[in-house]
Amino acid sequence: MPQLEPYGSLRERLNGVPGVVMLIGAPDTGKTTLGRLLIGDALAAGMTAAFVDGDVAAATVGPPACAGLKWVKSQEDLADLSAADEIRFVGSTEPQGVVLSHVVAVSSLVEMARRNAEFVVLDTSGLVSGVVGQTLKYHLMELCQPSLVIAMHRGSELEPIVGMLRRFLSARVATAEPLPDMVPLPPVERYEQRKAAFAAAFEEPLPRWRVQTTVFAPTLPEGFDRSRLEAMLVGVLDDHGRCLGLGVLEHTDGVVRVATNHGEEMRGLRLGSMRVDLDTFETQRVRLRQLILGL
Repeated sequence: MPQLEPYGSLRERLNGVPGVVMLIGAPDTGKTTLGRLLIGDALAAGMTAAFVDGDVAAATVGPPACAGLKWVKSQEDLADLSAADEIRFVGSTEPQGVVLSHVVAVSSLVEMARRNAEFVVLDTSGLVSGVVGQTLKYHLMELCQPSLVIAMHRGSELEPIVGMLRRFLSARVATAEPLPDMVPLPPVERYEQRKAAFAAAFEEPLPRWRVQTTVFAPTLPEGFDRSRLEAMLVGVLDDHGRCLGLGVLEHTDGVVRVATNHGEEMRGLRLGSMRVDLDTFETQRVRLRQLILGL
């Protein structure tokens, strides 16, 4: 493989080698770009491949606030990974407060991918600093057991995480720098992209389905003020607990409805940790414990 190709030496090292590759890095460092290249190489080598997207804030596979899995069967599939084959509801675009849900969602999809594909790319969230960022990456590494971690870094920003993964989990870590044309997006533009992703998930016409308070997980306490559910994001689940897609709750005169395009097979609703305005797609973080307990 010519060294002039993007990440040529790294791709040559992995070409034809089965396993799970976990990508870590801050936003806009090229994790998804490298992931696509690696899967393209795997397909060219005759391997079966899957892409697991754990970046709930800037989702490539499926809607935001969810982890997504895409079976990549051809080079054409790489052009558009957005249509997920499986999703798991996390309930927030920020890992704070949902680390457990995030890790369980992503690791379950990696396990599914590992059983059915020879080569799996795990693209992780862009949070790489602080206690939450380190805790999230630690537990993802612990449960997903990738054969290689690729750290996409600018300067020394990933040294604490890389050192921790090597020290405590004996991780094999390779490092790579972003491509020269990879420019970080301004926060405002990133937020607008997230709003557009929510808008796509709630495309009109958007049916409303009346629901009882008994369908929620976690279970709502007796005497719960239903008005507190207004605009809450939910995961729409089938009778096997599989996430079908997103919904947003609406409350009018004591009646709760869910706005969703996935109501036909709906059997339950899992409460998220954010509110979504269906007119503007502005979002607001919510602490689920405080919502349920009325704090």
